[in-house]
Amino acid sequence: MKYLDEYRDADLTRKLLADIQKTVTRRWTLMEVCGGQTHSIIRSGLDRMLPPEIELVHGPGCPVCVTPLEQVDKAIALASLPNVIFTSYGDMLRVPGSAQDLFAVKAAGGDVRVVYSPLDALKIARDNLGKTVVFFAIGFETTAPANAMAVLQAKAQGLTNFAVLVSHVTVPAAISALMDSPDVQVDGFLAAGHVCTVMGFWEYEPLVEKYKIPIVVTGFEPVDLLHGILKCVRQLEAGRHTVENAYGRSVSREGNKPAQAVIQQVFEMTDRAWRGIGVIPMSGYRLRPEFAFFDAELRFPEVQAIETKESPLCISGLVLQGRKKPSECPAFGRECTPQTPLGATMVSSEGACAAYYRYGRYSNH
Repeated sequence: MKYLDEYRDADLTRKLLADIQKTVTRRWTLMEVCGGQTHSIIRSGLDRMLPPEIELVHGPGCPVCVTPLEQVDKAIALASLPNVIFTSYGDMLRVPGSAQDLFAVKAAGGDVRVVYSPLDALKIARDNLGKTVVFFAIGFETTAPANAMAVLQAKAQGLTNFAVLVSHVTVPAAISALMDSPDVQVDGFLAAGHVCTVMGFWEYEPLVEKYKIPIVVTGFEPVDLLHGILKCVRQLEAGRHTVENAYGRSVSREGNKPAQAVIQQVFEMTDRAWRGIGVIPMSGYRLRPEFAFFDAELRFPEVQAIETKESPLCISGLVLQGRKKPSECPAFGRECTPQTPLGATMVSSEGACAAYYRYGRYSNH
């Protein structure tokens, strides 16, 4: 329990809050780009304990939330095919598509299965050679190595009945898109520790120079987050901008080189759509040509012509860009609840709207 007790220590939390109070002299807006950090902030009430000069806004750091509606609709179409076993992490099953979700497909008789690893999907493929097993490969750089390894193993084992529906996105491209938007005003970023455990933080160094903003790598517990906020505020107050690592027990500058190598072996960069944001150039991964056989979109061309329709009430795109708080949505807690979600941010265990609902944040005060 070392890293739970130590990084939730009340005395250390109060000391860090006092240090932040002593440091800040003007208003600053900081964005965390991680859904897990968002939930920790709201659960512990850190945003309400900070000095009023500091505002925390929530970025597009939830992998389920940023999976575009088009890919969700393709997943639903694939899962509805008679000779397909569709596999996915559980939190994707309730993400609303244009007309229904994967749970509805399962209820109607589709073979939709929850897995905890892409390797589970490989086993299902080995056990069901008469059907095509499709795995929904979503997420940031954190999940990409395991998904890439599954493709490598499928090729090595000759599993011709295995395919992946790829919807991988990357954090640095999201930061660039946010900073290039005239509607987003962010002074500094808290970077996600688990992504940086895989990728390191060298990719952020060009960003701090281009946009003159500090980026601080942080963990997920209250002490981690306050330590990162303090480092970010100290840079802002001093007029500095650099990448700092406040999560040294897990993250190095170089990251996990073998994990990066397997990503590069299987995937290449491509333009990707982000739900609620739109297409961000070169912001995600797709399978390299030598692995195109395992691409579910190419294997089943009938799912390519998908027409999507977002709920007109949902403002999740503004929430994901940090332009609105969930409680500012007219549908929040009314038409949109975890039982009747209008958008992915209310479904996912890392979604900002789900955090606000779970912890009773029906206002910003």
